[in-house]
Amino acid sequence: MNRRDFLLALAAAGTSSLAPSLSQAAPDALGQPLPKRKLGANGPEVTCLGLGGYHIGWTTEALAQATIEAALAEGIRFFDTAEAYGPRVSEERYGKYLTPKYRDSIFLMTKSEAKDAKTARLAIEGSLSRLKTDVIDLWQMHMLSSPEDVNQRLDGGVLEEALKAKKEGKIRHLGFTGHASPYAHVRMLQRLGNTLSPFTATQFPVSPVDAAAQHSFISNVLPAAQEKQIGILAMKTLADGRFFASKTMNEKVTWTTADPIVPNVLSIADCIYFALSLPVSVLITGAEKPEYVREKAELVRRFQTLKPADRQRLIEKVARFAAAGEVEYYKTKPLRG
Repeated sequence: MNRRDFLLALAAAGTSSLAPSLSQAAPDALGQPLPKRKLGANGPEVTCLGLGGYHIGWTTEALAQATIEAALAEGIRFFDTAEAYGPRVSEERYGKYLTPKYRDSIFLMTKSEAKDAKTARLAIEGSLSRLKTDVIDLWQMHMLSSPEDVNQRLDGGVLEEALKAKKEGKIRHLGFTGHASPYAHVRMLQRLGNTLSPFTATQFPVSPVDAAAQHSFISNVLPAAQEKQIGILAMKTLADGRFFASKTMNEKVTWTTADPIVPNVLSIADCIYFALSLPVSVLITGAEKPEYVREKAELVRRFQTLKPADRQRLIEKVARFAAAGEVEYYKTKPLRG
C-alpha cells in the first residue's frame, strides 16, 4: 500500500478494522493492569501503555524510583529501556527498583546499537547484568538510522548473535527500532524477504505529524510490518516533546520553539488517541515524574474509539508543521525514499 492509499485508508476505515481490540486484563499480583493488546502474531498480550526508559536514565534517582512505582500502580506492565539511556543508568535503575520485586509481573524490553556480533553479545550480557534478570522479554536492534546501517548490522552478524542468545534462553523476542528514517525499517523488512520474520516487534514514531509528513513511518512502515505480523510499538507520539514550547532536562532548557502544536493545535489526548486508534500494540510514553505517568494512564483508561473523520482532522491540523519539517527534528535530512 503506497502513502496516498494508506492515508485514504486512515480516513475511510473504521477503527475496528485498523486497531487491534483492547482486552480488559485480569487483576495480577500488583492490582489491575491497563487494557492489553497482543504484541504481533507471536508475542504475548501486553499493556497498551508502556513506560519509556530514556527519562528514567536522566531524571533524579528519587524521581526515577517514584515514576517506576507510579507506573506499576497505574497498571503499566510494559517497561522500555536501552543500554544507551544514561548511558546504562536507566537499566541500572530498573535493576534496582523494578526487577527485584516485580519481575514476574512485567514485560521487560531493552535495546542496543551494536553493529557487530561481538558487540551485540557484550550488550546482551551487560543488559542482563544491569537489569538483574535471567531473561530479556524483548531485545531490539536500536536506532536504525539508514538502509546502509541496516546492512552493516545484519552483515555484521547482530541478528544471528541475538538469535543465539534467544536459543540460549536469554531473550524471548526480538525487534528493531528507529526514528531517523522510515527507509531503514523498509530495508530491514526487505532483507527479510519472504522468510518467516524473526522479529516480534518494531518501534517507530507514531503521531499525526508523522502521518502528514512526506517521509512517514506510518505510511511507509506500518502496512509492511502488519503484513509480516510484527507488533507495532509507538514512540514520540508527542514528537519528543516538540509539541510544547520548550524542553527541559535536568533543569536545563535543551530547546525552545515559538510555535508549538500542543496545546495550540492538538491536545495530548488527541495524540494518544490517534496512536491507539491505529494497529499499535503499545504506546511507549516518556515520563520523568509520577504525575506524567498518571496523566497518560488516565487518558488510556478513558479511550474508547476515534472516528476516521476525526483522525483525518487531526492529520490536517498539523499538515503545515509536517511540511516545514521542523517538528520531527530527529528525522535524518535529507531522507531518501
